[in-house]
Amino acid sequence: MAQQHLDPTDPTAEVVTGDALAGYLRTHATEFLRALRLHRETGGATGSGEGSVDAARALRRSARRISGSLHTYRPLLDPAWSESMRPELAWLSGTLALEHAYEARLERLLQALHRLSGAAAFPEQVTVSAGPAAAPPERGTLTVGAAKAGALLDRQLTLARTRAHSTALQALGSSRFHAVADKVAVLASEVPLTPTATTTDLRPLAGAARERLTDAVTALPLLTAGHPYNAEALVHGLSPDPSPHPQDGPWHQVRLLLRLHRYAREVLVPGTPVDVRLLAAGQALNRHRDASEAAAAAAQAARTPRIAPATAYALGVLHADQRHEVEAARFAFQRAWQREAVETV
Repeated sequence: MAQQHLDPTDPTAEVVTGDALAGYLRTHATEFLRALRLHRETGGATGSGEGSVDAARALRRSARRISGSLHTYRPLLDPAWSESMRPELAWLSGTLALEHAYEARLERLLQALHRLSGAAAFPEQVTVSAGPAAAPPERGTLTVGAAKAGALLDRQLTLARTRAHSTALQALGSSRFHAVADKVAVLASEVPLTPTATTTDLRPLAGAARERLTDAVTALPLLTAGHPYNAEALVHGLSPDPSPHPQDGPWHQVRLLLRLHRYAREVLVPGTPVDVRLLAAGQALNRHRDASEAAAAAAQAARTPRIAPATAYALGVLHADQRHEVEAARFAFQRAWQREAVETV
């Protein structure tokens, strides 16, 4: 268990060289190829079964770890190869993630509407175009609005998911993807390290990844996140400006840096269990992203022309609810991070 709390900046720890990086990249390149084979066997991008979903998830997982390692340890890798490989892996991972993201966002919003309306079952028979008389009267305006809001969100996010599915299908059949897969296949047996990589210690580079994360966390308004309600987070929510919420960007950046820090630790000691504190912090930031994007989807739906007042009201309540979820996730991250800071001193 001592390895679970590995400190990459510890000068007394055993030196880890580029050989470990090569082994890590080969391992995940092999996992990528295995996931690709499974993806094709289970129907590829056209499949909707559990096997196809698992294969796509494994592809994204491997692509993220390879890309993250190329970023953190780029001084030890052939620069031309590394700089050409990283954006292609990011493109692939992002493209494959979109369909699942839209599906999860719709599920999150519909569950929130259930909770906010207090309905035992979501009134699926109500459509966006249905009049007020078609809606069940059990909870008045909110239930009527919730039904129509749910139908509107279902239509918009299902359309987005369908388009994302088509995009993934096209991507996996493209020459661009085949070029990425070919490079990963070569990586599974040959890692383009620099001549000095096998004698260079990886720990300073892993330490730098942790420092970037720490600096980014330090810049966050953790004092505000220490309170259960942040009224400023609602100010721009339903404004005509569709740009991302101004408070969310730094938190999304911390999420990415935390992921890079985790991957850097995995390279140093392969098979190391994820530190439970980092896991809790990462889960909080994932919830933050999901709630932030769900709130944005509710706000976008509320800007739909000519929707009924009850629908707009329900979407406004839904947006506020998801912004509260954002604040709850920030508070959870603060608690996890402060516990890590105390326990690693």
